[in-house]
Amino acid sequence: MQKFHNDDVVLDIHDRPSAGHWVGLSIQHLFTMFGATVLVPILVGINPSIALVSSGLGTLVYLTVTKGKIPAYLGSSFAFIAAMKLLMKTDGYPAIAQGALTCGLVYLIVSFIIRKIGSSWLDKILPPIVVGPVVMVIGLGLASNAAQNAMYHDGVYSFKYVLVALITLALTIFFNMFFTGFLGLIPILLGIIGGYITAMIFGIIDYQPIIEAKWLAMPAFNVPFVSYQPKLYINAITTMAPIAFVTMTEHIGHLMVLNKLTKRNFFDDPGLDRTLMGDGLAQIVAGFVGGPPVTSYGENIGVLAITRVHSVYVIGGAAMFAVLLGFVGKLSALILSIPGPVISGISFILFGVIAASGLKILIENKIDFDRKKNLLIASTILVIGIGGLVFEAGTFTLSAMALATVLGIILNLILPEQARSEK
Repeated sequence: MQKFHNDDVVLDIHDRPSAGHWVGLSIQHLFTMFGATVLVPILVGINPSIALVSSGLGTLVYLTVTKGKIPAYLGSSFAFIAAMKLLMKTDGYPAIAQGALTCGLVYLIVSFIIRKIGSSWLDKILPPIVVGPVVMVIGLGLASNAAQNAMYHDGVYSFKYVLVALITLALTIFFNMFFTGFLGLIPILLGIIGGYITAMIFGIIDYQPIIEAKWLAMPAFNVPFVSYQPKLYINAITTMAPIAFVTMTEHIGHLMVLNKLTKRNFFDDPGLDRTLMGDGLAQIVAGFVGGPPVTSYGENIGVLAITRVHSVYVIGGAAMFAVLLGFVGKLSALILSIPGPVISGISFILFGVIAASGLKILIENKIDFDRKKNLLIASTILVIGIGGLVFEAGTFTLSAMALATVLGIILNLILPEQARSEK
């Protein structure tokens, strides 16, 4: 039986680019993931270079476990920021590492359960009326972060920042629309370069860290029994383990988008059990080397949608470059110097593309919004998810996206197909 090949894209999942194209496409992918991947450790107080290494290693583990069938890049997870900040103040990184390992184990346990009972139940709890709005929330829920980073410098509105973000956006759109050949495949990378040059002209780049950085530098590894003697941190386990179920919801949401984007069903092949196992093992690896917990990235989906390059060889190349960059101090410092408004200018497109993919799901499945059930489900998911409603109970926190997804699933299961007024 001939394997499916998506002819609507430039490079399908198992298509291998030429050596020259491979390098450019992989670096573009890494640069797009870079901003969020290093932002998490910076906010928490972990060395960004080790976050690069852990994201690269985590991605390679994920690709291996999923048999190279899913074009997904794993970066530092935002869901754990509050918990990691708290633990860093009390017990330091060893507690965070234990929390990351615990989360990874939770993923593995759930993956084994799914292997036994199957994942056919997903079709019932995640129909298009739930999936479409959730996908829109994944993109639009990030929109405010992109806008904030484009407007404010140290909490003060900056006209320069806004101009840099808008020029970066305009350049990326131009490159995407009018460039052909290989240059037409790397509009995001060209947009970042163009945005960086613009930021240089506006004088908002700090060159000192680049000058002071060494060419070769060992990442700040934090390995148990080598860097520290591990002990039991009950607070770390109870604080971080519940968040694993939140990131699982995001994991499933990203898979749903990838299914539509690549015209495949990853819940069946390689299976949700393998995708969760890959994510869980990646978190365990991150905890062992000293990085923050990792998870699948919405930015990854945006790059795939815009470039139409779905090759796992490109993803794997980005992961390898991430590991190497962790050891090259000058290059790490150079990428770290990319200012927020440049990343925001790119993010306006990436996040918007994800949201548009959710709208496409609703259109393709011809969802009837004259039916009250559909209208209520979509309305609830969109407003709660985009509005940022967070559910907190003690140390347990349910993010807006996760809460919107859970409520959407519940409403779909309990509401009758027709309201009484429609009968």
